[in-house]
Amino acid sequence: MPGGAGLVPEVSFRLLHLDDQIAVIDKPSGWLVHPSPIDRGETRVVLQALRNQLGKPVYPLHRLDKPTSGVLAFALTSEAAQAFGPCFESGQGIRKTYRAVVRGWPDHEGLIDHPLARMPDDFTPQREASLPAQTHFRTLRCGVLPIAHGRYPQIRIAEIEVEPLNGRRHQIRRHMKHLAHPVIGDSTHGKGPLNRTVADHLGAARLWLHASTLE
Repeated sequence: MPGGAGLVPEVSFRLLHLDDQIAVIDKPSGWLVHPSPIDRGETRVVLQALRNQLGKPVYPLHRLDKPTSGVLAFALTSEAAQAFGPCFESGQGIRKTYRAVVRGWPDHEGLIDHPLARMPDDFTPQREASLPAQTHFRTLRCGVLPIAHGRYPQIRIAEIEVEPLNGRRHQIRRHMKHLAHPVIGDSTHGKGPLNRTVADHLGAARLWLHASTLE
């Protein structure tokens, strides 16, 4: 089976926290959290690789998109999953912040209050046409890449800190697109020619979105 234990690459994730109930890792970009029917050929699956690394079952408490890197938490027992899972599902008592590199220079800070439609391949139980979504962002620094793109001699970019106040699918990526400041490297909601230009310049093709803290 694609993503089966025998096919998962050998890897040792960086452990950010480990006790008898919770394991928290630094997820690399390009890894699925769990097997997905929309990416059947992918063998880089955190769920199975972390089981191999720790030698015990693990239960994902939340998820990160495949191209997103950063803090990812797992329960180590079914009891812990039942205790902590509802907190992550409701967002009560959970705070997540992200770092992203976006095109252009956004405002110093702001709140994006923009409902998001359920995506066509979203298998979550909600069936509403659109769901409320709010994201707070703060611009940390602005700069330029000294490469021409289109009619511009250089590319404006900014590093931002982002806190989604809901857990909608692709929320940060879709909200930054809504502001006309797409995340660099976003192949779904960003700009393909810009992404390729930046990737060629940096020698790295990835989504520049990182889950930096989980409280």
